[in-house]
Amino acid sequence: MDKTMDFRPVILAGGSGTRFWPRSRRAHAKQVLALDGERSMIQQTVERLKPIAGPEQIWVITNEYLAHEIADQLEGVPAGQIVQEPVARNTAPACGLAAFLIERQNPDAVLGIFPSDHVIADEPRFLKALQKAIAVAAAGDNIVVLGIEPTRAETGYGYIETTDFTRDDSALHVRRFIEKPNQIKAEEFVAAGNYFWNSGMFLWSARTLANAVREHLPETAPLLEAIAAAFGTPQFDEVFHALYPKCENISVDYAVLEPRSAKGERLSHLYCIPAEFSWNDLGSWASLYEYQIETRLRGDAEGNVTETQGHMALDAVNNYVYSPNKFVALVGVENLVIVNTGDALLIAHRDHSQDVGKIVKELGLTGRTELI
Repeated sequence: MDKTMDFRPVILAGGSGTRFWPRSRRAHAKQVLALDGERSMIQQTVERLKPIAGPEQIWVITNEYLAHEIADQLEGVPAGQIVQEPVARNTAPACGLAAFLIERQNPDAVLGIFPSDHVIADEPRFLKALQKAIAVAAAGDNIVVLGIEPTRAETGYGYIETTDFTRDDSALHVRRFIEKPNQIKAEEFVAAGNYFWNSGMFLWSARTLANAVREHLPETAPLLEAIAAAFGTPQFDEVFHALYPKCENISVDYAVLEPRSAKGERLSHLYCIPAEFSWNDLGSWASLYEYQIETRLRGDAEGNVTETQGHMALDAVNNYVYSPNKFVALVGVENLVIVNTGDALLIAHRDHSQDVGKIVKELGLTGRTELI
């Protein structure tokens, strides 16, 4: 990558991670937890970007509950670049705000949008793909997405269809973005060879994204521009709290990428960089279990993944257990998720781990906010 290029990673860290309850709480959500090692998810995100972006170049969009913890964890990231959304408004306003803020500093800067809670192995391959994406994004009015080579017919991810089949060093034109498919469609996509998992990692210049927001979100764009104009002034918090809740609640995929893809691949300036690194978005306890089994981070001969003060398993297979302060005995059970945090105990079937977030919603409705 050109050493003079201005690259600004923007890390989206506003989610509450409800599917990782009871470990993930409003003020200590998934992205600040160490789920697969000693460092938290957001620390790992920043660490893997270090070869091409120092902490002073990084921006974080988060919320009031997590901002203090994130600031403590990310030494060197300027406090003013950890932006606290007053309300959640999905990814389009968050990305748009970052674009308008950075456009005022350098409209040619390349923004990289990164989720804060993904696991990536093969970091040299990740950096190679990222550097290629930065170059394409800097070359014009281009929007670039990192697409993951599918390793299975996964129904839990969105897909990107490209118009090209080449695997050379050129970027591939994007034909369309597809929401999570059923099993039959997922199998068709993998067999076709020109479909990729949507990683949620996007790159574009500040000018390109800002103009895309102006085009596709004409009511939200002026609000975000007014917020950006107040940044660094005594009025910023007041303006932010007054205007941000009025922004449209929509993802950047729906707001910008899908309308762009409708223009046709040669006019949309939408590109996919195929990436061969190992990637997992760790969306549930089940996906964390599967990741740790696949990578052999943990797991006994019976397929039980445990983080405990010791455990014993009798006729018990394929369970995930988190109970760091207790010895755990498993007898005659299989495919369970068991998470003990002291003030709460979760017991769920692995096949239903996507539903854990419903527990958090119900706790809120019944007034048990001390557990959220």
